Amino acid sequence: MYIENINAPADVKKLNEEQLAVLATEIREALLTKLSRHGGHFGPNFGMVEATIALHYVFESPKDKLVFDVSHQTYPHKMLTGRKDAFLYEERYDDVSGYSNPKESEHDHFTVGHTSTSISLACGLAKARDLKGEDGNVIAIIGDGSLSGGEALEGLDFAAELHGNLIIVVNDNDMSIAENHGGLYGNLKLLRETDGKAACNLFRAMGLEYLFVGAGNNIHDLIAGFQQVKDSKAPVVVHICTQKGKGYAPAQAHKERWHFSGPFDIATGKPLYDFGEEDYSSVTAEYLLQQMKKDQKIVAITSATPTVLGFTEDKRKQAGKQFVDVGIAEETAVALASGIAAGGGKPVYGVYSTFIQRAFDQLSQDLCINGNPATIVTFGASVYGMNDITHLGIYDIPMMANIPNLVYMAPTTKEEYLAMLAWSIGQTDHPVAIRVPGGQMVSEGKTVTKDFGQLNTYEVTQTGGRIAIIGLGTFYALGQGAAECIEQKTGIRSTVINPYYITGLDENLLQELKKEHDIVVTLEDGILDGGFGEKIARFYGASAVKVLNFGLKKEFLDRYDTDEILKKNHLTVEQVAEDILKLL
Repeated sequence: MYIENINAPADVKKLNEEQLAVLATEIREALLTKLSRHGGHFGPNFGMVEATIALHYVFESPKDKLVFDVSHQTYPHKMLTGRKDAFLYEERYDDVSGYSNPKESEHDHFTVGHTSTSISLACGLAKARDLKGEDGNVIAIIGDGSLSGGEALEGLDFAAELHGNLIIVVNDNDMSIAENHGGLYGNLKLLRETDGKAACNLFRAMGLEYLFVGAGNNIHDLIAGFQQVKDSKAPVVVHICTQKGKGYAPAQAHKERWHFSGPFDIATGKPLYDFGEEDYSSVTAEYLLQQMKKDQKIVAITSATPTVLGFTEDKRKQAGKQFVDVGIAEETAVALASGIAAGGGKPVYGVYSTFIQRAFDQLSQDLCINGNPATIVTFGASVYGMNDITHLGIYDIPMMANIPNLVYMAPTTKEEYLAMLAWSIGQTDHPVAIRVPGGQMVSEGKTVTKDFGQLNTYEVTQTGGRIAIIGLGTFYALGQGAAECIEQKTGIRSTVINPYYITGLDENLLQELKKEHDIVVTLEDGILDGGFGEKIARFYGASAVKVLNFGLKKEFLDRYDTDEILKKNHLTVEQVAEDILKLL
């Protein structure tokens, strides 16, 4: 095997083209084995094997700096830069993250997990190089799907201003996570069909030089193309056409399904674990499709992650024009929702918590200042969500709950969630966001009768004295458990409260609690700094009531074990109860 002897990019340069082709096969075999057992980003990495080999064959990393966009496609790069053991040996699988990481290697220059950033980052590296009077190539590698992101277009627009070396490799596989959306993809299609010779050329229009490599999975053609632009004195785009999922038939046939995969059976491609149970995504799609049939003004919006709302390809077809994918463009999704709402439509934008932070300005300026009644459904906003450092979902409360005019809500069950969604779509007074609970979906089968239009009114679900426990969203059950534990140990029956609203205080209830309660406890599934609990603590600041805030420490976690993090932050039933009892 060649891959076993690749310890640095210099070892790639020792192979001839025939040997490089064998190396590509070995890389795919190693990827297939690891991903079938461990899971990870599949299609993007399989499509970029030959291009990554060619990049390291031609360029001199780390002097020549490779900047991968979103870094869904960095596995082959890691294998060629001293980290192959993390792909060859199962006991080493967790030695590396799924994203570029400077802590792992000098060949990685940024920790990157969000998309459309590579060109701007590379422009910065190129500018720094020029300011210091150094030489070397700076290469940004970006997929066609990422080009729809505003920062990518901003980077393309600025790149010509450098007037020096910058190489932008556009990996065009005619796919984002799902299908591409937007006008620029018509131009990419035209360029593919004309071998890059069409007069209409997005990249040339932005003042960039341009080279087309149609056979983007052919090592010979890629090496020739990269050699042609190496040490260029002007910013240049190398447009390569690759096949997403290349080398594994199921991934080639079903590109959306195989963008990311959990463990699977190699022979059949079938998942090893059945995740067919009902979840918040599937119930969202089911509910919205039912309502769309009754009301043509309802529209579901996604920014390139349609299945976050449960809209698989078949459901997108059912929805027709009432489903909109803006591509990787969260800012546009929020502004579009505001515009639709202003025009009398009923938009529902579904987005992962980690990505909504990309649109803070639009939430504030385009949506909330204007007070338009759009609905935002925030998924993965939980310690139980994604756990890579670049995809943490635990920062949404401080960000969103402090924007004026926004009503941010936290259901605890399926029934509460659907009732909030129904209310939000039907009302015309407020921009509303709903924080989908983390962990396994809870369904109690109870009819929700609460009028959510009576803003900031909490619900007392258990009446007691001395201790009041306010459990927000996902952590409401934790509050219930702590109350039960305290009653078992002391006989004291705590008051338990479901607050529903993250953005406002039920001042009447909080004032009433002062009469019979010495301690008020808050529990929230997010960071404490700037969070829900601090609002409660501020309310009681001048009183004799003691307040305990439970939540997560503000820190960048990476690939954490959920149980360990909960214990570290005193977020188990026993720990919460113990901490409360210490104050009695």
